[in-house]
Parts: sequence; C-alpha cells; structure tokens
Amino acid sequence: MKNLLIVIVVVVLIAMVGGCSYNGMVQSDENVKGKWGEVQTQYQRRSDLIPNLVSTVKGEANFEKSTLTEVTNARARATSIQVDPTKLTPEAIQQYQQAQGQLSTALGRLLVASENYPNLKANEAFRGLQVQLEGTENRISVARRDFNESVQAYNSKIRAFPANLTAKMFGFTEKGYFQSEAGSDKAPKVQF
Repeated sequence: MKNLLIVIVVVVLIAMVGGCSYNGMVQSDENVKGKWGEVQTQYQRRSDLIPNLVSTVKGEANFEKSTLTEVTNARARATSIQVDPTKLTPEAIQQYQQAQGQLSTALGRLLVASENYPNLKANEAFRGLQVQLEGTENRISVARRDFNESVQAYNSKIRAFPANLTAKMFGFTEKGYFQSEAGSDKAPKVQF
C-alpha cells in the first residue's frame, strides 16, 4: 500500500510539472503568433503605402520606368508570400524575409533615384509618403525585434529540461528567427 501511494504521488507531481510546462508553452506559442501578426501588419502597412508613393512619383516626374516597375513587381512578390503562423520554420521565415528584402532594395533605389528630380523632392505629397515609409521601416524593425525576442523565449522554454519532455510529447517544435540581410554587416558608403 505504501509503495502504491508513493507511485501515485510521483505520477501526480510529474503530471503537475508537465501541465505547468504545457500551459507555459501554449502561452509562449500564442505570444510568438501574436508577434508574427504584428510583423505582417507592419509589412502590410508598407505594402499599402507603395501604390500611393508610385502614383505620386509618376504624376510628378518623368521618372525612370524601370525603377517604378521594379518596385511594383517587388511589392507583388512580397505580398504573394504568406507564412502560416503555426509553421514558422527557419526556412519559411527566410523565404518571407527574402521577398521583403527585395522590396526594401527596390524602395531604396526609388528613394535614391528621386534625388535626381528636384520637383519631386519638393512635392509635399512625396515628402509625406517618404516620411510614412521611413516610419513604417522603423515599425517593421521593432516588430521583427519583438518577434525574435518572443521566439527566443519560446525556443528556450521548449528546450529546457523537464519542459522539453512535455514539448516533444505534445509536438512543440522550434520556431525560426528573422536574420539580418546579406551584406548588412558592412556600412553603406555615402557620397556627395
């Protein structure tokens, strides 16, 4: 009888520890999904601003068509890639990030090329959109940082003992991080 009581107590303690770990993992997983939603919201905000920026540029200058076409095409590619929040694998995050990176590059070329058009730079609508775009890029950066922090907390939780046993039992898997863009370790050259 005494041995049976000890076994029951041990089983109850293991169930309590596993239950606490499971609930914590669910909360962390939901936090990661919420942060991913914020990342997508900020990228969508940028995507929504681009048609206005392109229209303003088209209306204000005889602008280089290749630059505008590249921005429009990059936006289309970036918005076509969707990542399921339940499958935030490193590969899926990298694919999403590459498409968004191509859009960032195209926008950068658009803003740099605008330097050749003084009327465009003086246009208040263009300046307002440029400020909105810069603010959106900052929001994206913050959302990505917050996402990576939530992924780090989640991944740490599911890998720590004894929670890792519960994670394996219930199918919690590691999530992917946003990585810095290739070449971002080198400072850009500014020439006047």
